[in-house]
Amino acid sequence: MTTSSEARAAYDAYLAECPARHLLDRISNKWVSLIINALSDGPQRYSDLARTLVSVSQKMLTQTLRTLERDGLLTRTVTPSVPVRVDYTLTPLGETLIPVMRTIKAWAEDNMDEVLAARGAYDGVG
Repeated sequence: MTTSSEARAAYDAYLAECPARHLLDRISNKWVSLIINALSDGPQRYSDLARTLVSVSQKMLTQTLRTLERDGLLTRTVTPSVPVRVDYTLTPLGETLIPVMRTIKAWAEDNMDEVLAARGAYDGVG
């Protein structure tokens, strides 16, 4: 029988075929980050998410939501009505990502001026 510490040690995200690396790749996707942040305020309908995530295509939003559902990070609840209502909610596992995603989003927003200045200096602009 494998202990949880042994199982944890078996995953090494630096190795190309490690499942943890594939998960890290998935959760570092910009749409995943933005969806987790959007759902941190509570359940949302597909149309609400589409409005919040300006410029996401319908295909990309649908694909990302399905992937998050498959990974156990969100649930999709269908309510029979006319039209059918579909709500997305973070699972307890998905909720554990909220502090991480909020921190990354806030960091990007707070440091954008410095990043733009660094890009300009690197590119020899202004």
